[in-house]
Amino acid sequence: MSEYAILLTWDNEASVWTAINDDIPIALESESLDTLIERVRKAVPELLELNEKKHTDITLHFSMEFEKVVA
Repeated sequence: MSEYAILLTWDNEASVWTAINDDIPIALESESLDTLIERVRKAVPELLELNEKKHTDITLHFSMEFEKVVA
């Protein structure tokens, strides 16, 4: 089984979520968090294959970072 940690970060200036992992490698963005997670889920197997990395069972661990000014 292959496990990858995907960092999801909110970009205030661009108003988009980004997904990054250097091991795959992947860098995607979307205005919707749900859409971004779905795009990552579909793209990871293709990117691993293109980079000739073996993959049978893939587990993705998503962590999220965002900053919000409250005052």
